[in-house]
Amino acid sequence: MNDEGEAPRIRQDNFGEPPPPRLDRDPGADLVMALRFFSRLPTGSRPFEAPDLSRMAVALPFASVLIAIGPALLLLLLSLVLPAFFAAALAVGAMLAVTGAMADDALADAADGVVGGATPERRLEIMKDSRHGTYGVAALCLYIVLRVVALGSIAAINPFAAATIWLATTILARSGSLWLSLELPSARAGGVSASAGRVGRASFGIGLLFAAIVAFIAAAPFTSLVAVVLAFLVAGLIAWGWTEVCRRLVGGQTGDLIGALQALIEVGVLTVLLAFA
Repeated sequence: MNDEGEAPRIRQDNFGEPPPPRLDRDPGADLVMALRFFSRLPTGSRPFEAPDLSRMAVALPFASVLIAIGPALLLLLLSLVLPAFFAAALAVGAMLAVTGAMADDALADAADGVVGGATPERRLEIMKDSRHGTYGVAALCLYIVLRVVALGSIAAINPFAAATIWLATTILARSGSLWLSLELPSARAGGVSASAGRVGRASFGIGLLFAAIVAFIAAAPFTSLVAVVLAFLVAGLIAWGWTEVCRRLVGGQTGDLIGALQALIEVGVLTVLLAFA
């Protein structure tokens, strides 16, 4: 509530064009904001700032490195002493702990809402429900299984390749998922996505470029240039296709739909790189 006793207003840029990029941005603050928003990692005593997707977008590839480096190293080390698939399962579990299962929960909510609802209003209502239905549980289980099997398959051949490919995949998926915020307005006035605003075109482009460079450096040595380029194309097609689904069935984007896109891109890119590993 504000001083006049009125409920706080939702930022208007959530529903129209995102605000222009700020020239006085603090990269360190943006990095901390991204880590706090997308992970459960400790970030020190820096004062809290309200999440802003447009600010986080540029710093997100570097935040993603910090988020994924621990589980990726765990996958590498455990694969040297344990069966590859068991190591992959433990590493995926570590990623769930580091991220707070953010994308996993979002995918489950999105599956329940998009598949289970008959109207945009009903789909949004289902996604807001904290309980998971059959579609959500199935999507969540499949997402976990696909990551474990893909990473375990690569680790059985080359643990170093598994760790770096996973690192590249998560970086590209997390930054690429913000495309939905760029293309579509918020579907509801409340929620995580609406409170964080929409990402700006320049911020998204710079962040995605950084993500692509880091992902290429990490994955190319263990696959090939063709594999990485094909993975980028698949990620783009998934982002475009999911955007059209959300536009038609929901009429906008939510935090759950953005998180679901991250999961879909991760699986798609892992599938391509697995074929060339």
